[in-house]
Amino acid sequence: MKILVDRLKDSPTDFAFRETEAWRTEAEEMIPELRGPLAAPIEAKLRAYRMGEDIYLEGRLAGAIELQCGRCLVRYRAPLSEPFRLVLSPAGSRVPVEPEAAQSLARFGMCLGDELETGWFQGYEIDFGGFFREIVTLAIPVQPLCSEQCKGLCPLCGADRNADPCECGE
Repeated sequence: MKILVDRLKDSPTDFAFRETEAWRTEAEEMIPELRGPLAAPIEAKLRAYRMGEDIYLEGRLAGAIELQCGRCLVRYRAPLSEPFRLVLSPAGSRVPVEPEAAQSLARFGMCLGDELETGWFQGYEIDFGGFFREIVTLAIPVQPLCSEQCKGLCPLCGADRNADPCECGE
């Protein structure tokens, strides 16, 4: 999931990435929702080009993850299709104030600014593994639902109200 900075030109270059086993293992440690059966591999397509000293990137991260519904506890497949746009400026001698950003700059050759759409790069190679994990993390809903109409479990008897209505009163 890397691109070489010095090969980028003023005209757009297309890249396609598919998750590797190493990326998946590291992502599962950081994102518990990715553990378990793979619904569909995480893939990214991006277009990159130079704008003067800056690098402009736009693309889409796609795949599917398996989540557990917060109401009825059923496991379901959630599609993942997240567009992204990013402008990276040369870091030069700048060092990010936040230790996590400085580590990202050293490890991946890039770090994000306060906004997800801006950041810095340094070196001749940019690894997008951390950036793609960030996108997946932000795409996971706080309260996953198998459907908006999910009736959930009965708080008294535990029956799945989507399958059969229970005899308990509200």
